[in-house]
Parts: sequence; C-alpha cells; structure tokens
Amino acid sequence: MKALLTSSGIKNPTIESALVDLLGKPIAEANALIIPAAIHPFPGGPYMAWKAVTGKGASPLADLGWKNLGLLELTALPHIEESAWVPTVREADALLVWGGDPLFLATWLRRSGLAALFPSLRAEAVYVGVSAGSIATAGTFVETYTEPPLGQTEPLKSEPVTFTTPDGDVERLLVTGQGVGLVDFAVIPHLENPNHPDASLPNAEKWASHIPVPTYALDEHSAIKVVDGAVEVVSEGQQWKLFNPTRG
Repeated sequence: MKALLTSSGIKNPTIESALVDLLGKPIAEANALIIPAAIHPFPGGPYMAWKAVTGKGASPLADLGWKNLGLLELTALPHIEESAWVPTVREADALLVWGGDPLFLATWLRRSGLAALFPSLRAEAVYVGVSAGSIATAGTFVETYTEPPLGQTEPLKSEPVTFTTPDGDVERLLVTGQGVGLVDFAVIPHLENPNHPDASLPNAEKWASHIPVPTYALDEHSAIKVVDGAVEVVSEGQQWKLFNPTRG
C-alpha cells in the first residue's frame, strides 16, 4: 500500500500530480472511499463530516473528480459482516482519511478492523491522509489537547507542556497515542499556520522531541509520498522540516 500524507488535502498541482502518480491512472478513472470518522469528536462534527464527504470543506479531497466515491464509516464496521465491506475496501484505489482527532481515529482504525487489512491490500492502493489522517499513520504520535481526551480513545500517556503562541504562553496536554504503524515516521501538520498556533516551528520542535522516530512538520502546501518505504517530500509550500529523534 502506498501513502500520500498531507496537512490540508490536495492543495496544489504538485501534490495532485503526486496523487496521480501513486494511483497510476487519472483521478477520473479511480475509485475512492472517504473516511470522515476523525471529525466526530469535534463540536459541530456532523456538519463538518458532511462538508468533507460532499467536497465542501476547506481541504480538497472528495471533490477531485473521482470515478466513484463511497463513504466508509469506521464506527459502524464492527457491527457489520466483513463480507459486506471488506471486498469494497480491497477494490478501492484510494482511502481518503479525513482530519479531526488523531487519537479517536487511530483507535477506530484498529477497532473497526480496517488497520489489520492494510498489509494485505493491493500494492497499488493509496492511503491519502489529511491532518489527523496523516498523524494516525505513525506507530507513535503526539497531539495537544486543552482537556484530557474522553470517550472512545486510547492514550498511552499525557503530560503538561508549555507552548508559545502569539497571545502568550499556554499550557496544553501533550498526549502520546498509538498509531497504526503504516509508516515508520511521524507527521506534524499545519506548520506555521496561524490557525494552529501549537504548530509553529519552535513548538513543532518541542513536540517532535517527544516522538521516538523521525518527524516531518508540513505546511499546508507540502505532503509526503511513500512508496515501498521510500519517502519523498512534495511541496509548493513555504517550508517543511524534518526532525530526527533525540538520542539520549
């Protein structure tokens, strides 16, 4: 299985070209399944999920002109016979994994049984991640929360960390989560996006110091292309940064 990991979807021609290259065919000839589960824990999640699947969200993904586009709801899969959904997943050219809460997403990728299918999917299939959809592909990742995450999530640990924002220093919970291990590195999306002050370059460096694997911080116009374990950054952005793990 290949991967294209983004901050905010297919934001520019360079990232779109990378997607077409991974698919091995035009988008108009490819079948995709969109997975909006990560957005459910957010206030207004039902509205944001609708925008994601109808292509009305801020991140271009569902609206790229797919031949066929289906909806895969992770939280429903444990209650459905595998014969009803597994063949559809195996036939898909792309899995489009939307953003939101990466801890919730990683939990349900496992609980649904979808993550267990990844090693046996076609080599030509492409996992396309947006924000949390990219974060959750790591074996271990971290995310910041203002309150302890509740509900259907499985944090490994959490610790208070002070981050610098334009409004001054703020304390957040830095939560370590178990991802699905699709890749052997980690992703910090939204680098230097003013709407994500925790992801400034200095904060991203602090964030990455808690991750035991190489970590890529990506701005909105950068993405990571993965084929057979080979990693390539594709970008029209202002900057991206690779942080190597600290050796203690």
